[in-house]
Amino acid sequence: MMTDRKDFDIKTESRGAHWIAWVTRGASDKPLDSVILVGQTRDEAESRACTWADKLAADPMLIRS
Repeated sequence: MMTDRKDFDIKTESRGAHWIAWVTRGASDKPLDSVILVGQTRDEAESRACTWADKLAADPMLIRS
C-alpha cells in the first residue's frame, strides 16, 4: 500500500550557518518521526526533505508514528 505524496508537507528554517527541513503530516508542524534534514542552503535542505517524503510515500512502513 502506498501513501500519497500529497499527504506530506515540507517545512524549512534557518539555523545559524545552515538550513534544516522536515516532513510533516496533517495539521502538525512537528517533524514526522523527529527526522530533521540539514543542508547548507534552503534548497539543499528542502530537496533532502522532499526525497525523504518520496521514500515515506513509497513505503509507509518507514513511518513509526
